[in-house]
Amino acid sequence: MTDALVPVFDGHNDTLLRLVLGEAGRDARSFFEEGDSGHIDLPRARKGGLCGGLFAMFTPSRMADDGALELSPRDPANFATVSRAVAEPFTQRMIEMARTVEALSGGSVVIARSVAEARLAMADGKLAIILHIEGVECLKTDLSNLHGLYQAGLRSLGPVWSRKNDFGDGVPMNFPSSPDTGTGLTDAGRDLIRACNTMGIMVDLSHITEKGFWDVAELSTKPLVASHSNVHAICPSPRNLTDRQLDAIRASGGLVGINFHVGFLRPDGRQDAATDLDQVVAHTDYLLEKLGEDGVALGSDFDGCTVPEAIGDAAGLPRLIDRYRLAGYGEELIRKIAAENWLSLLERTGI
Repeated sequence: MTDALVPVFDGHNDTLLRLVLGEAGRDARSFFEEGDSGHIDLPRARKGGLCGGLFAMFTPSRMADDGALELSPRDPANFATVSRAVAEPFTQRMIEMARTVEALSGGSVVIARSVAEARLAMADGKLAIILHIEGVECLKTDLSNLHGLYQAGLRSLGPVWSRKNDFGDGVPMNFPSSPDTGTGLTDAGRDLIRACNTMGIMVDLSHITEKGFWDVAELSTKPLVASHSNVHAICPSPRNLTDRQLDAIRASGGLVGINFHVGFLRPDGRQDAATDLDQVVAHTDYLLEKLGEDGVALGSDFDGCTVPEAIGDAAGLPRLIDRYRLAGYGEELIRKIAAENWLSLLERTGI
């Protein structure tokens, strides 16, 4: 990474899932080759200044026969419940993928188990991976396997993806819609929030229903976080946050990571890659007004969504940084949004 690059710590990507599923037999070694598909590999991360992030582990409801991911919002089968018998070994596959990437990297990729480890790795020019589970179908309801996952490096989780599980309910992907759909946390979900607070595991509220959001807000002693969500007042997707939710996040000292998915950026919800970066700036401006300069960060959803062509992939992050400069953002604010706000939030969470 050159001195001219602004360091980026990203709040959400699905790169581990892409590596596990793989196009044409991709494996861990492909992470070290600059590709022309997907969004993140080490060469493109270095070109774009991406030096750390929360790497998600997600078990899909359905995969195609060739192993490709099926996520069309028009097919209910893609949002079907997933059993622990499926999710637990699949999550272990992604943990092993992260370990293999770390082992093959010659020290250039580190699974960080604390913010201090992440900061040290980033300062040394390494890529810092913090492991995150998106939808905790892999967990036993008595949480007896949570400590093992923590020992493996887990430091962040979202109780639900956009489907129901034993811990709570997630929002669908229909548009337009309110996030006030579905039920909240179950008793097991409440126990999970308490355990995360005690252990120092961040709880991510992206994908959860509004009822679930308020259940967490009532229970949690930590800052409220939505790692990859946008503004409902601009784009009325149920995946985005209402003003009342944003007020609660600010009151808790929390944070929102801006999602690059065009369907969560555009007022019309269209999945159009030609979406202008003005839409990212509009959400950023709104979140800065609602949350303040310490409450806004990036949560790209790289390798899990359609991003604006103007960004393209991790190598295109400097183009977003330049667009923020064009919008009048100062360098200190840009550095906060790009990395420092995430690192500070994780420290406040106890990681």
